Amino acid sequence: MYATIRSYSGGGAFADAIAEREQDVRNVIGSIDGFRAYYVVRAEDGVTTISVFDDQAGAEASTGAAADYVRENLADVAPGPPEVTTGEVVLSF
Repeated sequence: MYATIRSYSGGGAFADAIAEREQDVRNVIGSIDGFRAYYVVRAEDGVTTISVFDDQAGAEASTGAAADYVRENLADVAPGPPEVTTGEVVLSF
């Protein structure tokens, strides 16, 4: 399994906008081969999204798909480009 973590600084309105567009986000991220899970975490200092896939290709594809969706649909509330981390999941339960 592989995961991609996208961390955005600031952006409470961004988290709300993602939640309001759940079906759109589900269609974009969930349609990528090997999709397993997607999470949005609102923290005091920003928003983090976590995408989990069967393989590295799916995890990496989610970054491009997310960037395209944000640029086309959420540019007015996006806090700027995220810090992106992709890697192999070594423990899951």
